[in-house]
Amino acid sequence: MKKILLIEDNDDIRTNTAEILELSGYQVIMAANGKIGIEQAIEHKPDLIICDIMMPVLDGYGVLHAIHRNDSIRNVPFIFLTARTERGDFRKGMELGADDYLTKPFDATELLNAVDSRLKKFDLLKEELAPGLEGVQYFIQESLGRNVFETLAEGRDTNLYRKKQNIYSEGNHPNRLFYIVKGKVKTFRSNDDGKELVTDLYSTGDFIGHIALLEGTTYKDTAETLEETELAIIPKEEFNNLVNNNKEVAQKFIRLLARNVSEKENQLLGLAYNSLRKKVAEALIFLQKKYKQQGDQDFTIDISREGLATIAGTATESLIRTLSDFKSEKLVEVQGGCIRILDEKKLANMFN
Repeated sequence: MKKILLIEDNDDIRTNTAEILELSGYQVIMAANGKIGIEQAIEHKPDLIICDIMMPVLDGYGVLHAIHRNDSIRNVPFIFLTARTERGDFRKGMELGADDYLTKPFDATELLNAVDSRLKKFDLLKEELAPGLEGVQYFIQESLGRNVFETLAEGRDTNLYRKKQNIYSEGNHPNRLFYIVKGKVKTFRSNDDGKELVTDLYSTGDFIGHIALLEGTTYKDTAETLEETELAIIPKEEFNNLVNNNKEVAQKFIRLLARNVSEKENQLLGLAYNSLRKKVAEALIFLQKKYKQQGDQDFTIDISREGLATIAGTATESLIRTLSDFKSEKLVEVQGGCIRILDEKKLANMFN
């Protein structure tokens, strides 16, 4: 059952609105002013917040500001309630980050339509994209209420790339967004001596190239396929139109950016302070988590020693010696060029 927090100082409006929502199957938490509302939001983690603007103690703008400063509830959909005489103030609320607003007096249909719409879009943002073009199509179609991806793909086929083929290169200007329909891709940076550092790995269902597009800069790394790969291509202009004109699409890519920053921070920390054994162990765990499919009991890591060394951030010779040690300790099994993890728990908890 979805939880809705209703913050409204008028007793009659609060009671009547709560009754409508409860009759429609929602659990309603009520608060008579903004201060209590924030406390209730932090305690109950609602799925949606409906909040009046003009209230004693703390008004709706203050509530919204406080909500956005709390990481645990900052992404909860937020609907403002405003009287008709205050209608001109709703723009301020939208600029502060409100998702929608209802003008009082409103009827039950208006209320339930707004609630249903916001909850559906919030659920969509939390979902992982399904593999294949259908996943992209579903996400964009649901976000915009129409089949935009069909328009984007019209007259264009997916492109096939051979193993070890460049998709884009460091320093070039981006003009398209890539979506991996099938295959594996790595991105890496090279120093003046040509030594590589793998910056990320991607697989089916991932977008690549979006960082440079969103920043409006050149590519900071090079993307290369690890196996035969199929990519769908969305032109820059059409991607920018989606991001600039639809909040849900923009939020999806903002979350991708935030995740990317967090992963990079952890990667840099590991490269700076981890021991050789821990670097190699974490590289193996990273590859398995990235590419192992659910229920795949026979998964092996099929990557060159040079490629694995660049992910671990170490010399190839050092990596080979460490893999030999792991094999002797029965942490991994090595068959030809493939590596099978035998004791994931010990590798994950490797001492530094």
